[in-house]
This record gives sequence, C-alpha cells and structure tokens, in this order.
Amino acid sequence: MLLNLDNIIFSLQRTGGISVYWYELISRIIASEHAPQYFNLKKNNNIFGNQLIDKIRPVEESMLPTYALKYLPFHHALKAGSIFHSSFLRVSLQKNITNVLTIHDLIYEKKFIRGAGRFVNMEQKRFALNNADHIICVSENTKHDLLEFYPFTMEKEITVIHNGVSSDYFPTTDPFSSSKFLIEPYKYILYVGGRSNYKNFELAVDIVSALSDYTLVLVGGKTMHTKEYELLSTKLPNRFRLFQSISSEDLNLLYNSAFCLLYPSNYEGFGIPVVEAMRAGCPVVALNTSLIPEVAGDAALLASEPSLEEFCSLIHLLTNFKFRNIQINSGFKQAALFSWDTCFENTLDVYKQAHSGLV
Repeated sequence: MLLNLDNIIFSLQRTGGISVYWYELISRIIASEHAPQYFNLKKNNNIFGNQLIDKIRPVEESMLPTYALKYLPFHHALKAGSIFHSSFLRVSLQKNITNVLTIHDLIYEKKFIRGAGRFVNMEQKRFALNNADHIICVSENTKHDLLEFYPFTMEKEITVIHNGVSSDYFPTTDPFSSSKFLIEPYKYILYVGGRSNYKNFELAVDIVSALSDYTLVLVGGKTMHTKEYELLSTKLPNRFRLFQSISSEDLNLLYNSAFCLLYPSNYEGFGIPVVEAMRAGCPVVALNTSLIPEVAGDAALLASEPSLEEFCSLIHLLTNFKFRNIQINSGFKQAALFSWDTCFENTLDVYKQAHSGLV
C-alpha cells in the first residue's frame, strides 16, 4: 500500500483540533508496519508538528510559501497506485492515484465565518470533494451537514470515524499548587479553544462575570485582540488568565482542578476539549447544539440556548458535591467511547479499502 501524507496543517495552525487529529494519526502510523511518504513538515510554532519532525523524513513538495501552497492541488509526482491523504483540503489530480479527504466541519457553509475567506474555503472544499475518492467525516453531524451543503457527495464513499481522546488526559490525585498557574484550584472556570463569534466567547465572559467567585482561564486560540483584552479587563478585572501555548501535561492539570469546562460554542465538527475534559474528570457545561450531544451524550450539562441565566444555573448545580461526582463518573464512561487507536484503525481500513480499489 503506497501511502502519501501531506502534513501542511502543521504550517497553517499553531495548535487546534485538526493538528491534534493529524498528530495522533501520524504518531500511530510511525509506530505501525506501514512506511508512508511524508510531505510538508517544517519546524515552526506548531507544538504537535515539532514533536514529529525528528521521527520522519518529510519531502518538501514545493518552494512556494505555505500560504500559497495550501490553495493549490498537490502536484508532486506520486507512484501509480498511490493513496494521497492531506491534512488540509488538498487533493492530487493524478489519474492513477486515490484521494482520501477528511472533513472536520462545515463552519463556513453554516455562515459562522463570513467575508471573502468563506467563499474561498467553500470553493476549495467543493473542488476537493469533487476529486475525492473516499471521504472521512469526524462525526455523524458533520456527515449530515456535508450531505446538506454538498448533496453530490451522496455518490461518494463516506465513512464516519470519530476523533479520539489522548491518554495525556487523566484524573490526577492532587490539585496543583496555586503558584504554578497563579490561580486557585477549583476556583476557576476553564475555556479551551478559539474565540470566534460562533464560539460565544463574549457569553463565556458574561457568565464568569456573573459568577463572582470564579476566575476565567483561557487556553489556546489566536493572539488576543485589543477588543478581547478590553472586554476581559472591563468585565473580569484581575479575574482572567490566558495560556495561549500550553503542554498537554499542563492542560491536564488545568482540566483536573477546574470547577468545570465551559463550552458555549454554537457549532463544532467534533469538540475535542469536551472529551479531554471528561477523561480528566472535569465536568462539562456546553450548548445543546450541532455535534455536542453526539459527543457528550448524557455526561455533560447542556443548555438549551445560549442564555446567561441558564448557563449560570447549570454551573451552580455543580456546587452539590454528590451531583458533581455523578457528572464526573458519567464523563469517564462517555470519554471511554472515544479512542485515537480506534480512529487510527478505522482510518487504516479506509486506506486498505481505497487500495483494494486500485489493484
């Protein structure tokens, strides 16, 4: 099986769900009997890609800069009968190879992100989908959205393969010292991920502002804009912390000693932090929309709408020690349903299926 993997996502993100997904797949492929050809892996500020760079020998596809290359079809010549799988929306136009494409979400199609970039992304996605031979969706919800916006994909091979959750996240025996992060354990509410409009970041700030006993701890996302900093400084003076780049070890500590994970996003393709938090024993309070019920099951407290009052009421329920432990134990059971090993094995099955169609 001639497998070719395009690692361009590590040059497009500092961190993020797609980087996690690709890192977990590549890590397992390296440890397997398969020997793919790797492309486009440069040392940069992506914490996941940098962990792989000394373990593989990637080929640079082109001298073009990444910001240009990401919009172009993959053009390096591959051996006949090869399988090509990109970490981004890229396909090879060679006639004698098979393209595998992963779709994580339909955020642009749902108009959660607007502007010229939306149309560029949609056209690139349409082009990739037209030329894909097998499509992987990371959730049933993503597959549903894919068929809604691109009904022609109904004629394609589509496989739903859930993301997993890393073993880096687990319950620890003791809370960290307050001096480590300059926050007091169990007196902060955790927010992990981007702060785009559809993520309802401003609502998260309002929620913690209304809960005067807690600090808001932010992890990840892009560089904080002036308006975001002003919002936090106004509504949460001296009650917020930002950890933009953080190790999995430290994030696990933050999950373990958080009062809860607050995840009010309107739309997700998978929502990896939800499962990470549950695996670490952190209660989850999220919005009952899009993918979240599929991943969280009955193990999270889900608000029916993005309402300040409803979110505050749900968070208050966790002050009951017995109820809190029930939620934590439910989270352990739910998180056990998701495994990167299973994700890898199922993806490998897709590669084998694609390969059998070539021979």
